[in-house]
Amino acid sequence: MTDVLERPHPLIASDRVEGTAVRKPSGERLGHIERLMIDKITGQVSYAILSFGGFLGMGTNLLPLPWARLKYNPKFEAYELDIEEEELRRAPSFRADKDFDWGDRSQEAELHRYYGIPPYWGGF
Repeated sequence: MTDVLERPHPLIASDRVEGTAVRKPSGERLGHIERLMIDKITGQVSYAILSFGGFLGMGTNLLPLPWARLKYNPKFEAYELDIEEEELRRAPSFRADKDFDWGDRSQEAELHRYYGIPPYWGGF
């Protein structure tokens, strides 16, 4: 009989997601997940914040990604983001020393339009 703890399951603790690599389908590393943004009302993960660029935390950009844009790839033990370099460069992002205005729904709507993914709150 297989022990319950040995069976794979679809759940993961948030502290295990933070720091996980984000890679392209080719395996090339893009960065890592800095943190998750969770809707307080529904409990749904809305965004993963991708940390990329910079050196030793200086010059680092944070890229809010709609959670639906990522998929977990067990082969790489990483989240996969299928994105072209130019799309990544143009993507809405903010510097690590600044914060994204999560109270501004228009900025969130811009993110979803950019990625072509319906907003988690409905509409488009």
